[in-house]
Amino acid sequence: MYLTIDGIEKSFINDKKEKLKVLDGINLGVEKGSFVSIVGPSGCGKSTLLYLIAGLDKADEGEIRISGNQVTKPGPDRVVVFQEAGLFPWLTVLENVTYGLKLKKIPKEEAKEKALEVLKMVHLSKYVNSYPHQLSGGMKQRVAIARALVMEPDILLMDEPFSALDEQTRMVLHKELLEIWRKTKVTIFFVTHNIREAVLLSEKVVVFATRPGKIKETVHIKTMQDGIMPDSVTLNKEQRILTILQEEIEKVLKEEMGDDYSFKTNHIHRGDSDDMGSYI
Repeated sequence: MYLTIDGIEKSFINDKKEKLKVLDGINLGVEKGSFVSIVGPSGCGKSTLLYLIAGLDKADEGEIRISGNQVTKPGPDRVVVFQEAGLFPWLTVLENVTYGLKLKKIPKEEAKEKALEVLKMVHLSKYVNSYPHQLSGGMKQRVAIARALVMEPDILLMDEPFSALDEQTRMVLHKELLEIWRKTKVTIFFVTHNIREAVLLSEKVVVFATRPGKIKETVHIKTMQDGIMPDSVTLNKEQRILTILQEEIEKVLKEEMGDDYSFKTNHIHRGDSDDMGSYI
């Protein structure tokens, strides 16, 4: 297995100086070149696990290995795309994308060539000299993805990268991300609250239980040869995941709203043009 997550435990100290376990015995294998999404209620440790894979934090117990090598710190084989694009406002699109290459001492012309190639991939060739304030939210996120891809990572770690975008923009970026994934063969580890987003993008959806976070079930997604999933299959998978999560969602809501609160799931209805999905 390319990425191996073995027995991961992680706790934090809360405001009351109490030890709060966030991840409990996480075991997961990810194949090279695959697209895996993590879904679960708020506070279940999805992003925490992503940061551990990135090497931005350390687990209390267990280990994470990539190609047999233990992850102990950040590395060039892993790049994170966050919810906020995090672009430098004083740099142009091209300068933002080449920034990491500049730090790696890549020759200027070579860096420019690489950047232009990935900017073409995310359909921003006409905006290389634009500044972040001149871009829409979706365009800024495209720049962030290009900035990550230009580093040629083996694993692209995406922490709710489209959650702040409007639905139409998100639909376009879903399509573009799948095209990039199929073209580059990069391994993608994707965290989201949107169940349909996970179903539409992934080969495998890992469903997290909460407090402490642990894997409740793994749902495998099989698409057609053309990469398009029938609408009925999408709806069926989404409903299944929502059913799996019902108990977890109710647990969180009762903590927030009181023990008398009852969460009831409804069948998901949508029109052909509706890509809203279910959020958790």
